[in-house]
Amino acid sequence: MTFKPAKWPRQLRSQKWYGGTSRDTIYHRGWLKNQGYPHDLFDGRPIIGIMNTWSDLTPCNGHLRELAEKVKAGVWEAGGFPLEVPVFSASENTFRPTAMMYRNLAAMAVEEAMRGQPIDGAVLLVGCDKTTPSLLMGAASTDIPSIVVTGGPMLNGWFRGERVGSGTHLWKFSEAVKAGEMNQEEFLEAEQSMSRSSGTCNTMGTASTMASMAEALGMALSGNAAIPAVDSRRRVMAQITGRRIVQMVKDDLKPSDIMTKEAFENAIRTNGAIGGSTNAVVHLLALAGRVGIDLTLDDWDRCGKDIPTIVNLMPSGKYLMEEFFYAGGLPVVLKMLGEGGKLHKDALTVSGETVWDEVNGARNWDEDVIRPVEQALTDQGGIAVLRGNLAPNGAVLKPSAATPSLLKHRGRAVVFEDIDDYKAKIDDDQLDIDETCIMVLKNCGPKGYPGMSEVGNMGLPPKVLKKGITDMVRISDARMSGTAYGTVVLHTAPEAAAGGPLAIVRNGDMIELDVAARRIHLDISDDELTERLASWTPNHELPESGYAKLFHDHVEGADTGADFDFLKGCRGSAVGKDSH
Repeated sequence: MTFKPAKWPRQLRSQKWYGGTSRDTIYHRGWLKNQGYPHDLFDGRPIIGIMNTWSDLTPCNGHLRELAEKVKAGVWEAGGFPLEVPVFSASENTFRPTAMMYRNLAAMAVEEAMRGQPIDGAVLLVGCDKTTPSLLMGAASTDIPSIVVTGGPMLNGWFRGERVGSGTHLWKFSEAVKAGEMNQEEFLEAEQSMSRSSGTCNTMGTASTMASMAEALGMALSGNAAIPAVDSRRRVMAQITGRRIVQMVKDDLKPSDIMTKEAFENAIRTNGAIGGSTNAVVHLLALAGRVGIDLTLDDWDRCGKDIPTIVNLMPSGKYLMEEFFYAGGLPVVLKMLGEGGKLHKDALTVSGETVWDEVNGARNWDEDVIRPVEQALTDQGGIAVLRGNLAPNGAVLKPSAATPSLLKHRGRAVVFEDIDDYKAKIDDDQLDIDETCIMVLKNCGPKGYPGMSEVGNMGLPPKVLKKGITDMVRISDARMSGTAYGTVVLHTAPEAAAGGPLAIVRNGDMIELDVAARRIHLDISDDELTERLASWTPNHELPESGYAKLFHDHVEGADTGADFDFLKGCRGSAVGKDSH
């Protein structure tokens, strides 16, 4: 892609607030001067907003205040004026009912913080799962020059000589306790080894996936995704990102210049190669909607299904993000995609160069971590998009995390009406279930939970675990943690709470899963399906006020990104009215 930089110098949007000698500009400028800023800082140089998702209640982002200082240093060095702006931080670790319910709220808050304040460019300082997509969505809606710098993953966990992946081993150890293979005291001992440094999940969970998506989209500098949080090179990345955003403002290099259809296709293929989280599906669909790009589930299947998973990281593989960085990180993966004809090499990045210019010199330092294509973890990675009478609008499955023998399966449905019903029944030895059954969970989609929580990877019943069985087919309208694994069908759309076919599945119904054929089918006649749907009535609580009602009334389905219906393709003016 050819990009023509804007002329410099020119008047920037911040001068609407700070330029001149009118009463209004003196009002804005004078108040900011109470922080001790000299007058010459208001001379028209780029004002950079550092949109910081730091919070004590977002532990993945707990070190971002330190990184913000490095970003500031870079902005000062490049002749800009940095101002740190705290923004909504949707913490995966603490928010209930689920952080996903607040992704859209965070995106709206960031959008208005950028649009309503004197910012010429933005550094999106992110890390925890929902912070990356929410800030990218806000930046896409304002289309102000923006660049991502993530906080980086934490160091490897270790327990009794074994690598411990954040999240992945939580599920593994929890199942081991239920199976009688680990006692509670050992589980608590293992807890101490799971999170031993600052940073996000050290697996290829959602945080690492979305950091990789930002880099693959071209919205972060090359190499950003994998640098560990405590590595000094993470601070270097923050500082050079601060330098780069100043030039981006001068060039007027905007998100809409970078996040093209080709960029999204690069990201989808990258997700397949790294064994990325299924959460990337809803986030990239929502982000594309904000940019005005026509991206669908069919694009995910078209672009991703022939991509081998070559990154040997948990939950699909063996290693963790620390080893991924040492092996060469995402630039190596992008180079391999390019060499295989699976990369739009001329896609523009925030560096002002093409993605191929950025990665063609990358070297792979560990071929067990980033494997050659002929030694891939799975020949067809990516995200499998399933359709059928159970999911007319689609459902997704991550083949690299599934059990191959279960990818074609027919089983008897064991139904849980919601997550509370599941919790009440799953440990009961009288539950009529065995390993050949298919577990079905309803009312956990965007409207039903509400917010679409990460409960799709339902733990197996103890009576099955005690047989040594570690996986079963599971189907829901929920999401799954990027750190989780299993033969799990997710994002079934339309969701149960919206009257989708999932809502009318009954205990004993037979369900067919055929991933190769991209098919998921409820074995009842069309007439019976129609009759059941006609008699269905909602059985989930409807919120009556507040943000929960706004969310319920306006959230779209997972198949289009679960964004609000009034926000798609809605880029507007980035300059607001002066109120003084």
